[in-house]
Amino acid sequence: MYDVVIIGGGPAGLTAGIYARRANKTALVIEKASFGGQITYSPKVENIPGFAEVTGNEFAEKLVDQAISQGVDFESCEAKEIIDGDIKKVVTDGETFEAKTVVIATGAKHRRLGLPKEEDFIGDGISFCAVCDGAFFTGRTVAVIGGGNSALVEALQLSQLAKTVYVVQNLPHLTGDATLIKQAEAKDNINIILGHTVAEILGDKTFEGIVIKNEETSKTQNLALDGMFVAIGLVPQNENFENVISLDKYGYADYSEVCASEKNGIFVAGDCRKKAVRQVATAVSDGAIAAISACNYIDSLD
Repeated sequence: MYDVVIIGGGPAGLTAGIYARRANKTALVIEKASFGGQITYSPKVENIPGFAEVTGNEFAEKLVDQAISQGVDFESCEAKEIIDGDIKKVVTDGETFEAKTVVIATGAKHRRLGLPKEEDFIGDGISFCAVCDGAFFTGRTVAVIGGGNSALVEALQLSQLAKTVYVVQNLPHLTGDATLIKQAEAKDNINIILGHTVAEILGDKTFEGIVIKNEETSKTQNLALDGMFVAIGLVPQNENFENVISLDKYGYADYSEVCASEKNGIFVAGDCRKKAVRQVATAVSDGAIAAISACNYIDSLD
């Protein structure tokens, strides 16, 4: 039995593991995909304190190495269910692990367009974060896919760097706040294209642009691009645990920065939690808070 089982091997989960071990608690991190989380898709990151510049993979490797050096255990499997009780049981697709506490740090993945070649170009022409990757497209031409608040914020940030920014929205109108719409429409280098969807990604070995389709006429046109930012929403990874945590209407764990659920011994951390800002810095913060809270809970039992 572990003191802390952490579901999710991104920055929040790995930080939770490190903090648990620093408190002399046994810790296991479970990850169904790649340890490090979505930051591994970023070829260069410049907004993590302590790193002037680092690739996402390098940062993830450093986190994993640090967790290993502290004695954190790792399992590559998918957590299917949490059975609550004095001793928690985390049921995976391989085996079941017992724990005194559980930290849910499953993150939220960016919603995809679902097109061929999309996954091939993520991190190499296709991005999800202007703050993270916008500087790579200084003086170049990019598109933002989406018309809500997130897409408009991305477009406004990119407009300060890129030569031309296309905003491609599938609806005949933008769905963001009126203030953001007004700001985007006032930018000379932001071109808003309504009522169009992305039908195809252009390029074989290199991302070259997209084909967009008019939803009313079915006519298509090519947009030559240096990069594309997809901002059509996030998908939290909490569905397997709704029996033990409260979710908001979007599927995020509905808890504050305290990172504790109403179930004693169950905590949440990172992008799977309802929050205003989803960055590595805030994920790491959540991981530390959740782990310290879990350790304090265990000590209270003793």
